[in-house]
Amino acid sequence: MAGTSTAIRQTRRGAACILALLLLFSAGLGVGSGPAAGQSAAPPPVPLPSADPFYTPDGPIADLAPGTVIESRTMPYGSLERATPLASTQVLYRTTDQAGAPSATVATILSPLVPGPPRLISYHMAYDALGSQCDPSYTLTGNGTPGQAGIAEQGVIAGYLAAGYTVVVPDYEGPELEWTIGRQSAYAALDGVRATIDHLGLPASTPVGLAGYSGGSVPTQWGAEMAPTYAPELNIVGAAAGGLPVNVAHNLPYVSGSATWAGVIPALVVSYQRAYGLDTNSFLSDYGRQIVDTVSTQCINAFAADYPGLTDAQMVRPPYTSLLDIPAVVSAIGDNVMGSTGTPRVPMLLAVGNVDGIGDSVMVTADVAGLAHEYCTRGVAVTYAQYDRLGHSEAFVPFQAQTAQFLTDRFAGLAPTSNCQGS
Repeated sequence: MAGTSTAIRQTRRGAACILALLLLFSAGLGVGSGPAAGQSAAPPPVPLPSADPFYTPDGPIADLAPGTVIESRTMPYGSLERATPLASTQVLYRTTDQAGAPSATVATILSPLVPGPPRLISYHMAYDALGSQCDPSYTLTGNGTPGQAGIAEQGVIAGYLAAGYTVVVPDYEGPELEWTIGRQSAYAALDGVRATIDHLGLPASTPVGLAGYSGGSVPTQWGAEMAPTYAPELNIVGAAAGGLPVNVAHNLPYVSGSATWAGVIPALVVSYQRAYGLDTNSFLSDYGRQIVDTVSTQCINAFAADYPGLTDAQMVRPPYTSLLDIPAVVSAIGDNVMGSTGTPRVPMLLAVGNVDGIGDSVMVTADVAGLAHEYCTRGVAVTYAQYDRLGHSEAFVPFQAQTAQFLTDRFAGLAPTSNCQGS
């Protein structure tokens, strides 16, 4: 009983530490246009990933096992264009793309502030990128402009480091920046864990947690779903995913005409074109092509709200009236429906807001609830959380607080709870 009490106290302290740092960053404390007197200077500039040879393997990688570290280096760790006394390790490692071919991507490894028993969190930032300036491996050096979401997520990461976790942050969209693509994102996340365990010499039994919100929910949910077949040796203890795009065929009509999220429509076209080779000239309107070209190198904070009122119909030329009229688009979306490929073997936290009776303004609440229920019927211990009256951005804070408690309970070995009947 004494051991159990100690574990519970540790989980509460860890969760409280993470939440405190999250709230600090979410409140905007320390956010400014540049370093004030007495604050740290700007970090050393680093080249964009697209211009950095570190990101490209020197030779063939097909014979390497997934998760093999190809190259590593020490890099600065910063935030808001300011340096910190911390350093990170970047690893280039072999992974697998959506089609099953060998690929390589980079992950950032951060060591805990106070060493303790090895515990690893694969944290998946919602970088939602179409340009390499958005990659976490770049923005976590203190360079670039990650936006308010990225700033808040660094607060979450800082909390986990302070609570004694090793954190790995993968560039899970891969070298071509293919946003929302499921299996590929999962492989990159799982191989990032493998690479971290190998590079740090951690025990193979090291417990691992997966976490991510919004775009970061993709490698989290798909990682849990693919792990039993792709990386069965990993000791994953739990996965927490919030604001999930369960089925993009449902998200598209929901955001069509939106004042704040319609810009994701052309961005999704870019991503699916890259991943599936779509012949976009055969169905895009002139206006659609113009917008697709514009967003094709941007981060989500540059495009999401830049096209208020944009509709799905405006993106396509006659006789089409929607992207969902295009068989190749429907097929590509169908290849990325969550819950369609495997079943997690670990406890799950699935969460979403509900601001208008349909969803959180971009994610569909019923889809997330349905995924939770489906997993429950397959025997997965699922905690479903619904944040009523909160939109997508606002639901970030309660999700992170709940995730902190969920994961610290899992690392402490406490029995998972499930509210399957309420999902």
